Amino acid sequence: MNPLKVTNLTKTFPAQRTFWGTVKNPPFTAVDNVSFEVQEGEILGLLGPNGAGKTTTIQMLLSTLKPTSGEIAYFGKNFFTNRSEILTQIGFASAYVGLPKRLTVRENLEVYGRLYGLNREQRNTRIKKYLEEFGVDHLANRETGALSAGETTRVMLAKAFLSYPKIVLLDEPTAALDPDIAQDIRQFILDRREKDGVSFLFTSHNMGEVTEVCDRVLVLQHGKIIADDTPEALAAKVSMAHLELLVNDLEKATTRISKRGLPYKVHGHLLEIEVNEHAIAQILQELTHAGITYTQISIRKPQLEDYFVMIAKQAK
Repeated sequence: MNPLKVTNLTKTFPAQRTFWGTVKNPPFTAVDNVSFEVQEGEILGLLGPNGAGKTTTIQMLLSTLKPTSGEIAYFGKNFFTNRSEILTQIGFASAYVGLPKRLTVRENLEVYGRLYGLNREQRNTRIKKYLEEFGVDHLANRETGALSAGETTRVMLAKAFLSYPKIVLLDEPTAALDPDIAQDIRQFILDRREKDGVSFLFTSHNMGEVTEVCDRVLVLQHGKIIADDTPEALAAKVSMAHLELLVNDLEKATTRISKRGLPYKVHGHLLEIEVNEHAIAQILQELTHAGITYTQISIRKPQLEDYFVMIAKQAK
């Protein structure tokens, strides 16, 4: 049985009115009839430009926001009628959500451990384990208000795994982390999936990260799912590649490329041209015929980031 099933989920915010009753903003549908499932042991990415509905969706999946309509089921059980039981099996961490600032790190985790129903021995063991796992055990007695953004994120991750959850919702979990720590977190996520069968719903603006960890990606645009595929398959929907050349006559080369209407960038003597993969040979031939010599040819095939940029432009 899949850990999460979402059916026709919709959230419409009512019209905003002024003090005198006139409509300031019309009703707005942030999530529009969304349906999807997270399979056991799957890492499912949830992508989309700002305002696409990602945060609203996660808030409904955590019951911090009530849906207008639709159904949410965890482990085959209705979320709305089994909320307390189900929440003990769900982990959540976000780079944009904090903890009570006047409590120490340990005190915060103690509170969440009690909410998860852990006994004293379980709380002590797991708090120690995950503070060490995420490299913040030396901060156990520090007030969370004194932590950096990266430290707070790691404490939030420790909190997310205290209950040994079956599914974890991660909202940009590495956004505030240094690259080396972020890589450790990604490996931790992959390990939990591999060793414990944990499922994940994962949002990020780091497309390389999504490609590395996600088995499948849902793409939201204006509150609707517009794509459901693997990162590699989504990247393949973009036909434009990036051709990089070190050219001897930069001005002559850019003039030639401009006449073809191709987007390009200049990095010192390096010319980067955005071109359809199938036209690369023709472009190189034209430059040669024009007397433009080049070296250090590099071709970067379309990546998930290119797909994301494409759909973000479409959303505007």
